[in-house]
Formats: sequence, C-alpha cells, structure tokens
Amino acid sequence: MTHRAGRIITIESTAELDRRLARGARHLRGWRLVGLDLRGRADELDALDTSRTTFAGCTFAPGDADLHAARGALVLPEVDAAPIDPHRDTLYTADELYDERDYRRALDGRAFAWSQRAERDAILARALHDDGIDQALTDWTATRRLVGVMGGHAMRRGDADFAGAARLGRALGSTFTVATGGGPGAMEAANLGARFAGAEQAVLDRALDVLAVAPSYRPSVDAWVASAREVLAELHDVPSVDTLGVPTWHYGHEPPNLFATAIAKYFRNALREAILLQVCGSGIVFLPGAGGTVQEIFQDACENYYAAEDAIAPMVLVDVKHWTEDLPAWPLLQALAAGRPMEGHIHLVDSVDEAAALILEGAA
Repeated sequence: MTHRAGRIITIESTAELDRRLARGARHLRGWRLVGLDLRGRADELDALDTSRTTFAGCTFAPGDADLHAARGALVLPEVDAAPIDPHRDTLYTADELYDERDYRRALDGRAFAWSQRAERDAILARALHDDGIDQALTDWTATRRLVGVMGGHAMRRGDADFAGAARLGRALGSTFTVATGGGPGAMEAANLGARFAGAEQAVLDRALDVLAVAPSYRPSVDAWVASAREVLAELHDVPSVDTLGVPTWHYGHEPPNLFATAIAKYFRNALREAILLQVCGSGIVFLPGAGGTVQEIFQDACENYYAAEDAIAPMVLVDVKHWTEDLPAWPLLQALAAGRPMEGHIHLVDSVDEAAALILEGAA
C-alpha cells in the first residue's frame, strides 16, 4: 500500500485491502485500488460506499464493474504503454483529452490509469512530460494577462453559486485571460463564463440551462461531458475567447472541464499548484472552497508577503461569512498582511460582481 498526501490512499494488494476492511473500513471514498483481483470480494465491496473510488486495472466478478460505476466509482482498464508523449511541447485541448466518448478509454482516463504505475521508466516519462508542459505554458502565457479564479470542485451545475462563478468568468474574460485549476465545480464555471465573454448574458444563461441536466460528473463522467459538448456545439457563432485550465492527474477522479481553450495538465500536483498561482500575475479571486482553496490562499499570500510592492497581485476573497466564520481564513490573512506592502492588495467582498469590479479597476 502507498499513502498519498491528503485524502488519497492507494492499495496495490488484496492482502492490504483485507487488512483495512478487517479493521472496520466502511467506505472507500477517495481510495485507489490498482491491479487487484476482486472476484472473490464481491460481497464485501457491495456493502461499502464506493461512490468516489478509483479501480485501475482491477478484475471484477461479473456485473460488479458496472455496479460500482453506477454508484459513481471510476473503473479504468489496465494500461501498459504510456498513452502520453513524454516529449510533448504543446498544451492540450479538450478534444485531445476526450478523444473517445467513453471516458475510461479516452486519453485522460488512460493517462490516469497509467499514472498509477511505479516503474522507473513511467516515472521518468511523467517527469519529462511535465517539463514539456511547463515550457509550453511559459510560451502560452508570455503575451497574456492572466487572472485566476479558485474555488471548490464540489460546486454543482444548476446552483446559484455556479451561475455566479460563470458570471465572474465572463466579466473578467472581457479584459483578462481567466485561469483556473481546470477541473469541475467553480473551475468549470469560471472557464465557461470566460469562453462566453464576447456573448450576451442570455447566451450564457442558455448554456447554464443545458449543463444543469448533468449537475455533476458523479455518477457519470460521460453524461457530464456530453452536456458540455452540447454547449460547445452552440459556440460557433460566439467570438472565441482564450481561457486556461491547469488540472492534474493526481486527482484522477476529478475530470478536466471542457471549457478551457488551453489545458496545461500535469502529473505532479505540487508543481501544478505552484505554477498555476505563479502565472496569475493580474490577481486571483478566491470563491468559497475547502482545503484546496485554503491552501491556495496562503500559498499565494506567501508569494505576496515577500514580493516587492510593484510585484504584488490582488487577492479577492468572495463570501464574507464563509471566509470569516465557516473557514476564517480572512482574519489570519489580515494579520499576515498588516504593515506589509501587500496590505492594500487583499480584499474581502460578498459578491462576484464586487470581485470583478475590484480586479477590473486595477486594470484601468
């Protein structure tokens, strides 16, 4: 068994799985089971919550793979050869990552399954790939002014918060290139809104209605992707606006959204996190989120804490209650910034419209 940082647990032997189940495990949410023969454990798995489990290259009893997929598990076939080009020197498009209608067989799904391999050649290939993506991203961002939008992956299509994040992306996309972590939730909404920066609000509203048919990538990534494809098919009359996604295969159970026109997908999450914050030189808006968003707030704050005054980028936290009561990051951020050049560059607001106005005011 291999422990990964945070909530991810990878299990590579049935003996380790049995030990954990014997100790009373009742759910496998966030677990990764790699290369296991599970045909003799159908009853045990049936009694567990596998709604966010990844099964990579596992063998199931008849019908079990479909059962767990219907619950929201990600069931991937075994992949031996590297599906990615280790010497890649361009960013991805959504069409490349979703080159098959069945997500399990699409490049994104195959690459995640392959990324679970620990052989030396696979590790080297992933390192070379990420270096190439890094160089490609450097070139892509060189002529653009980027603003980041960070927020939780759990935000669902059809919710008011999702529509608000899309409205924020649309407002910022009229002046800046909007960058996100490239995943679902708030990230998808902001990339979506930025793509519609040249369209009327009514066009974006229509897109939001279409997406709401599949509120989440759980239980079906394919249904979630299909509704996004339907929206994209209607974009032919809308002026094209660039927007960036920087996702990671580290969180393989969270598929990349289709609305970023350029996708810098990394295998190494720590590298991806640092680079995403680094390229957002015109500021970052932090929508309500949990652990990942809090990490991004203080990682960005650390950069601004030590930066020269002319290199400090605005930080705008949205939702006063969330950031002062639910997860009180704001008081700590205020204390950190007190007396520093960054003090005048941090903001707490209650709406995405206020956030957009602050960022756009700085561009004037």
